[in-house]
Amino acid sequence: MIKISPFPVDIVLPCLDEAEALPYVLERIPPGWRAIVVDNGSTDGSPDLARDLGAYAIHKPRRGFGAACHAGLTAATADVVCFCDGDASLDPGFLPTVAGPVLDGTADLVLGRRRPTSRGAWPVHARLANLELARRVRRRTGVRVHDLGPMRAARREALLALGLTDRRSGYPLQMVLRAANAGWRVTETDVPYRPRTGRSKVTGTWRGTWQAVRDMSAVLAERPAPVPARGARLAGGVR
Repeated sequence: MIKISPFPVDIVLPCLDEAEALPYVLERIPPGWRAIVVDNGSTDGSPDLARDLGAYAIHKPRRGFGAACHAGLTAATADVVCFCDGDASLDPGFLPTVAGPVLDGTADLVLGRRRPTSRGAWPVHARLANLELARRVRRRTGVRVHDLGPMRAARREALLALGLTDRRSGYPLQMVLRAANAGWRVTETDVPYRPRTGRSKVTGTWRGTWQAVRDMSAVLAERPAPVPARGARLAGGVR
């Protein structure tokens, strides 16, 4: 039986101790869209706060960014799913711009290209690592992507059909690689990037960044997996 969602878009928000940031994030969810907060082991009451603020909160005991994102994807029911960090570094109010090309059928996967609003918004080591990974993606796939950031939008059933397997930091990269392999139209649009609320679990330290690079390098080393083609050409990213 096909489930019909009352929501046009579901927004997956991975969460690990984000109680300080959640009020800002959830108050900026577009009207009529649903926030799915995926708690990944918080000890600060984040999931209860999320429910109090009107979000749908679920728990994913397996740690990992990809584990949380995929749990949110499988819990979603809307035709279109967006992903966004829950640390207030990205403004969910910009999600209609990101999801727009997916909703109107002109793109299959849209990535939010982060544009720092201040010098301290994006640590240099994390930014350099991201630039190098984006360069390797362009070289491998031909998709002119410049950022592998967490704000993105695509259709739920198509994402599930990609068969994503990474459950760590390589999840967003694997999504782009498999989408490109399937012939998806992949594009990007600029979004402002603010200093996050609280300390980053990944890019806040060299160790966290190095682990993320290792996770993504392992994904890049995978042989292209056969995935269902969408019969669509690739769209170049926004320069």
